[in-house]
Amino acid sequence: MDILEILRDTGALLEGHFLLTSGNHSDRYIQCAKMTQYPEYCEDICRAMAKSFQDAHVDVVIGPAIGGILESYEVARQLKARSIFAERENGVLILRRGFEIKERERVLVVEDVTTTGSTTKEVIDLVKGYGGIVVGVTSIVDRSGGSIDFGVSFKPLIIVDFNTYHPDECPLCKEGLPYIKPGSRNIAK
Repeated sequence: MDILEILRDTGALLEGHFLLTSGNHSDRYIQCAKMTQYPEYCEDICRAMAKSFQDAHVDVVIGPAIGGILESYEVARQLKARSIFAERENGVLILRRGFEIKERERVLVVEDVTTTGSTTKEVIDLVKGYGGIVVGVTSIVDRSGGSIDFGVSFKPLIIVDFNTYHPDECPLCKEGLPYIKPGSRNIAK
């Protein structure tokens, strides 16, 4: 299965000038929601993510809202585990809707795309705060080029090294190209 080909075919791999959640800019953006609108692709991709942790005895799969909800659900379904998601309230990731993580439950963290890993690290801290054991992290795409260390097993399906620029050094800004913010999290521009 060629993940980048699926992302291209579904319109999930975008080219242009983008403001990332991290505050950095890039000439490429992956909008996995465009891929997840096709259940057959989502199922295949999530099956591959789950396969990496099939022997980890996962009790709970968690993803951050909004980007990790569908993927964490489908990975949990594949692993026959519970599926929950964390959401932001006043800028902080929390469990709502009656979700809980019990002491010593084995938890897999699922993301669609990791860039700096900051959201994933917040989810890991949330799980640990409940006494859960983080057995690993998986994502469809690791945009960091393989540089992120979560302190647990991290198994993305693909690793890419797209151009990422600090806003002050962005050549697209210097060309006067306007950017868009396609993600779900609001940040100061």
